[in-house]
Amino acid sequence: MVGDPRTVVARKRDGMAVPAEELEAFVLAYARGEVSDALAAAFLMACVIRGMTAEETLAMCRAMVASGATVSFDLDRPVVDKHSTGGVADGVTLVFAPLAAALGLGVAKLSGRGLGHTGGTLDKLEAIPGLRTDLGPERIEDQVRRVGCAVAAQSPAIVPADGALYALRDATATVPSVPLIAASVMAKKLAVGSDLIVLDVKAGSGAFMKTVEEARALADACRALARDAGRRADVAVTDMSQPLGEAVGNALDVREAIEILRGERAGRLRDLVVWFAARALARLGSIAHEEGVRRAEAALASGAALERFRAMVEAQGGDPGVVDDPVGVLPRAPLVLPVLAPGPGVLAAVDAEAIGQASVELGAGRRRKGDPVDPAVGLIVGVKIGDRVEAGQPIGEVHARERSAADRAAAALLAALSWSEEPVTPPPLVHLEEGRS
Repeated sequence: MVGDPRTVVARKRDGMAVPAEELEAFVLAYARGEVSDALAAAFLMACVIRGMTAEETLAMCRAMVASGATVSFDLDRPVVDKHSTGGVADGVTLVFAPLAAALGLGVAKLSGRGLGHTGGTLDKLEAIPGLRTDLGPERIEDQVRRVGCAVAAQSPAIVPADGALYALRDATATVPSVPLIAASVMAKKLAVGSDLIVLDVKAGSGAFMKTVEEARALADACRALARDAGRRADVAVTDMSQPLGEAVGNALDVREAIEILRGERAGRLRDLVVWFAARALARLGSIAHEEGVRRAEAALASGAALERFRAMVEAQGGDPGVVDDPVGVLPRAPLVLPVLAPGPGVLAAVDAEAIGQASVELGAGRRRKGDPVDPAVGLIVGVKIGDRVEAGQPIGEVHARERSAADRAAAALLAALSWSEEPVTPPPLVHLEEGRS
C-alpha cells in the first residue's frame, strides 16, 4: 500500500478526485486484507455520495482485474460473455449459456451472488445438489472447450477484489452507484477473454436503475470501460418494471429455466433469452438477427440447449438428473401457499423490488454479508402487466418454511400489485439497444 489509506477515503469524502495510482493501490490493498472492512465501507459510501470520475472508475476496474488471474481461450469457436446488472426473476444466464453453446458459441461467465433485492446466478446454480461454481482459470477454459459453457464465481484466483467489495457493498447499502456497478460488472468481463461482451442493463422497479435514463448512463459507463480495454461490448437496456420470469427464489429459478430449456414454458424470460442469443449469434456469425432467432428457437425445440445445460451441470459436479426431474432433485420448501387475486381487474403495475425483498425475507436472499441462503424458498408470480384476472384466481405461490413467514410474504406480494379496470399495455421487453433509442 502506498501511503496512508485513510487519505484516499478523506479525498473522496471531501469531493476531490483520487489519483488513479492511489485508488488502484487502495483497492489492491483491500483485496490483500491490508485495509479493513470499515475503511473500505467508508470509501464506498463516499463514492456513492460524491460520485466518481471516469478516471477513478477505470482505475477501480483495472485494480479489480489486476487483483487476480485472467482467463484466455484458444478455441475453434467465438467466445461470448453475458452479464445482467441484476433484477427480480432474472434467470437469463441459466438459459442463455447452454443455448449459446448449442448454437456453436463458447460462453465463459463470471457471476455474482444475490445483491440486495436481486437474485444471484451463483446462488441459483448452487441450488442444484453438488454443483460447484468455484472454478479456477484452467478449469473454466477446459470446460468451455469440452462443454461449450461455464458459469463460475469470482474466486481468490479471479478478480478477488471485486468479490470482496461486491459483498461489502451489499452489506453497507452502497449498491446504487453507476460507477461502482460499472466497475464491478466490467472487471468480471475483462478478466475473461472473449470476442463479445453482451451487457443486459436493467431498468425499472426491480432493477438498481429505476429509469431508462439511469440505465442508459450505466450502459454508457460499461461501454466506455470496454472501449478503453479494447474489447467489443454490445449493450441493451431491458425492462425490469416487473419480475422477468415467474420464479423468485433459487431452486424455483432453476426449475423455471429447465422448463424453458425443455420447451415447456413461454413468456418474457424465454423471449429475452432468445433475443440475446440471436443478437450474439448475429454479431459473431455475421447473420441477420431474424436468422439468429430462428436458430435459437430451433436449438430449444430440438433439445440441444437442454443437453448443453445437462453437460454443464455434470461438469461442475451437479446432479444431471435435475434436467429430467427438477422437482424431485431440487430442494423443496415444506409449505406452498397459493396466492389468490383479491378481485377482478387488469394488472397495471408491479413493485418488483418489494417482491424481491419479500423473497429475501423468506430466506432466499441476504440481509448481511456472508448470510446463508435457503435454496428452497421463494415466490411464484404468475401474472404480468396487462393480464386480466378474476376474483379468487390463483396468481402466485409462496414457498416457505413456516406459515407465519408464508402469510407475510403473500401479503407483501399482493401489496406489490396494482390493478386497473381498464386495459393496460404491457411494457416493451427491450427499451434501448447499444445505448440508442
